[in-house]
Amino acid sequence: MLVSVIIPTYNRANFLKEAIDSVLNQDYKNFELIVVDDGSTDETTSVLKGYYDKIKYIRIPHQGVSRARNVGIEQAKGGLIAFLDSDDLWMPKKLSIQVEFFKQHLDALVCQTEEIWIRNGRRVNPKKYHIKPSGMIFEQCLKRCMVSTSSVMVRRSLFESIGVFDESFYVCEDYEIWLRVSARYPIYLLREALVIKRGGHSDQLSKTPCLDKWRISAIEKLLSKNTLSPSQRHLAIKEMALKCNIYGGGCIKRGRLKEGLYYLNLPKKYTQSLP
Repeated sequence: MLVSVIIPTYNRANFLKEAIDSVLNQDYKNFELIVVDDGSTDETTSVLKGYYDKIKYIRIPHQGVSRARNVGIEQAKGGLIAFLDSDDLWMPKKLSIQVEFFKQHLDALVCQTEEIWIRNGRRVNPKKYHIKPSGMIFEQCLKRCMVSTSSVMVRRSLFESIGVFDESFYVCEDYEIWLRVSARYPIYLLREALVIKRGGHSDQLSKTPCLDKWRISAIEKLLSKNTLSPSQRHLAIKEMALKCNIYGGGCIKRGRLKEGLYYLNLPKKYTQSLP
């Protein structure tokens, strides 16, 4: 089973070599490694020169991580696809364990693994609300992103079914796509910690302000499709109202009255349709 591994990167020369090496050091060898450089202006090109015979290197104008991942998907030849953010690392058995899972579960479309979290060079333990569920996890995914893109492996047919990353989402693109997936399919969790997630650096997209605004947009996008079951729709509207209340109230406190009122009133557009 050929696995296409996609690393999107932007100005991460100081992390990229370790990320690539963690893929090349996998004990499962039937993979292709696609590195998509999203218009880096640092030393990324110099770092990659030593890997040209081991990777497929694609450079594109800077358009964001969603576009970079989608370019990788377009070029991928494998029936299985895995992603690795350029500041994260894989343990050596990551691919082999997930490939074996798909061999044993022919109906499964996506699985993820547990992770080891490193913040500013020190290991930290996730909070209770970060614990990943397994199976039909739509309700949990509404609250926060419960899927780490660096830990997933998917069958290529998943993207043919639900579409690829939404390139209009500059941030929270992971929340948006895994919300879309979890509304329709189970996302299985393998209990082994096979990914090292490194955080704390200043260029992390998760540090972007106003993230709830993007999460609200993701929920509204899903509601507009009219593909949710009645119970899923109820859960989505309830979570949207909670997020709108927090974000809208914050806008008003900061003097952005028009924006705040818009988000405070937005859920009414959908609650009126509830039984």
